[in-house]
Amino acid sequence: MKKRRQAKILDIIKNFNVETQEELQERLRENGFEVTQATISRDIKELKLVKELSDSGRYIYSSGNKVNNGSVSARAAGIFVDSVLSVDYALNTVCIKCFPGMAGAACAAIDSMHWNDVLGTIAGDDTIFVLCRSEISAKNFTINLENSLNVKNS
Repeated sequence: MKKRRQAKILDIIKNFNVETQEELQERLRENGFEVTQATISRDIKELKLVKELSDSGRYIYSSGNKVNNGSVSARAAGIFVDSVLSVDYALNTVCIKCFPGMAGAACAAIDSMHWNDVLGTIAGDDTIFVLCRSEISAKNFTINLENSLNVKNS
């Protein structure tokens, strides 16, 4: 039963953007698995699920085993988090301040994320500019990057 349930969890997170354990629990129930939140929590740990940033800018459960389909690798994410000092935006342009000499690496990490609303990036020695499609997409991009940075600082 446990293996079938965990296989269904992997199938659900592969096919749906699941943000919370409650949402995962509901989808499991729809598929005939009556489980408690504690069981879901244990399954998440055993399956080593992680939360990744989706194309819509929300954090969703993932197996972390995506094959270069736009998800950032753990190494690129680490480089980004360790390089960035601050993120802010004005209109549709995001300005990212980095440690000296680190903007190029952080910019490459951003490029590997393949954001739908990012038109392009340019990096200097300690600053990155990101051109977004709109002010709303720049705001969402900034919020998501700040959330990524806060996860590291927690």
